[in-house]
Amino acid sequence: MRILRTTKTAMKALRRNPMRAALTTLGIVIGVGAVIAMMEIGAGSSSQIQKGISSMGANVLLIMPGTTSSAGVTSGTGSVTTLTPQDCAAILRECPAVLTAAPIVRARTQVVYGSRNWEPNNIYGTTPAFLEVRQWGRMAEGKMFTDRDILNSNRVCVIGKTLARELFQGRSPIGKEIRVKNVTFRVIGVLNSKGANMMGMDQDDILLAPWSTIKYRVTGAALGTTNQSISSGSSGNSVNTLSNLYPSGQTSLYPEQSEVQAANNPMLVRFANVDQILAVARDAASIQPAIKQITESLRRRHNLRDDAADDFDVRDMTEMSNMLTSTTSMMTNLLLCVATISLIVGGVGIMNIMLVSVTERTREIGLRMAVGAQPRDILRQFLVESIALCLLGGSIGIALGRGASTLVRVLLRWPTELSVGAMVAAVVVSASVGILFGYYPAWKASRLDPIEALRYE
Repeated sequence: MRILRTTKTAMKALRRNPMRAALTTLGIVIGVGAVIAMMEIGAGSSSQIQKGISSMGANVLLIMPGTTSSAGVTSGTGSVTTLTPQDCAAILRECPAVLTAAPIVRARTQVVYGSRNWEPNNIYGTTPAFLEVRQWGRMAEGKMFTDRDILNSNRVCVIGKTLARELFQGRSPIGKEIRVKNVTFRVIGVLNSKGANMMGMDQDDILLAPWSTIKYRVTGAALGTTNQSISSGSSGNSVNTLSNLYPSGQTSLYPEQSEVQAANNPMLVRFANVDQILAVARDAASIQPAIKQITESLRRRHNLRDDAADDFDVRDMTEMSNMLTSTTSMMTNLLLCVATISLIVGGVGIMNIMLVSVTERTREIGLRMAVGAQPRDILRQFLVESIALCLLGGSIGIALGRGASTLVRVLLRWPTELSVGAMVAAVVVSASVGILFGYYPAWKASRLDPIEALRYE
C-alpha cells in the first residue's frame, strides 16, 4: 500500500508540469528510438553481409581425395581416387551438421558453338544440389538438370552468364547444342550472375552438367586407386589384377571378372570416383562438428583401421569464417557504443530536470517531513518519478525506432530485421537509467533538513 501511495503521489507531481515532463523524456525518446532503429538496420545489414559471405563459401567444406606413396615418393592431394558419389550420399545421410553436399567431377577443355569457342574457367560434373551449396539462387533462364539426367548420363548442361555471352553473343542459348570435347550437349539453363569471387576469378565462367555425363563421356572412366593402365605382363608368371577401390581389400564394383579374363581382355574399370565433394555446414558454429562427422563417416565407409591415416582431406574456409566473425563483432560493438552514448545523454537530462524539481519543491519536501514522512519515503517518491519518466520515454522511443526502421526499409530499400531483444533491452535500460540518474536527486531530497526546507524561499 505504501508503494501504491508513493506511485500515486509521484504521478500527481508529474502531471503538474506536463510540458517539463515531456521535455525531460525527450532525451530518452531520441536515444532509445535511435538505438532501436540502428539495431534493426544493423541486424538487417549483418544478415545481408552473412548471406554475401556465405555465398562465397564461408560455410563450405572441401573434401578431397588423399595422397598416394610409391617408392618413397608421396604424391599430392588427390593422387588417389577414394571418393565416390555414394560417399556424398552417406555424408548427407549420416552427418546432421551438414546442410547439403554435392560431388564434383572436373574437366578442362574448350566449349564450341558454331564457329565460336571458349574455354571456361570451370567445367563441373555435379548434381542439382550444387546450386544450394554455392547459394546460386534461381536460374536466370531455363531450368537445372535433374537426378534422372544423372542416372541416364544425359547430355544436358547449364552455363554461366560469361560463357553464354561469349558463345551466343546476346542470343538465348536455351535449346542450342554445344560441343564439349566432341561430345554434344544441349543447353537447358543459364545461371544467375554471381560476379567475381574473393580471388578475383569470374564465377560466371562455368559449365555444369550431370557428373555421370562428364565422368563417362567427357573425361572417361577412371581406373583403380592409382589411375594406372591395366595391361597383361609379358614376362611375369602372375597376371595383373584390378586395383582395389579401398585399402581394405574390397573388390571392384564393375566389371567383375577373373584374373585370367583380366589378363586376356584388359579393359577400363567403370569406377565412379569423383574429384572432390563440396559440403556446406548449417552455420558457422556447425563447421567443426561437420568436419568431425564427415571424417567418422568416411573412415567407416572406407574400412580404415584405427591406426590408419585418412585417405581423404577435409578443408574448411577458415579465413572467410574469421572475416564473418570479425565483421559481425565490429557491427555489434559499434551499435553498442552508439546506444551507450545516446542513453547517457538521455540520463544526464533526467538527472538535470530532477535536480531542478528537487530545488523547486524544497518547501513541499520539508512540509511532508514535518508531518511524518521518512527520508526513505522521499527517496522512493523521486525514484518512482524518475523511473516513470524513463519508462515513458522508452516506450515512445521503441515506437519511434520501429517507425524509423520501417520508413528506411520502404523508402531506401535497406534490409532491416525486427529485434525483439533490442526492445526488451530498451525497457530494461530505460528503467536502469531512471534508477541510476534519478538516485542522486532523490537522495539529495531525502537528506534535506525539514526546518531548513520549510524556511526555503
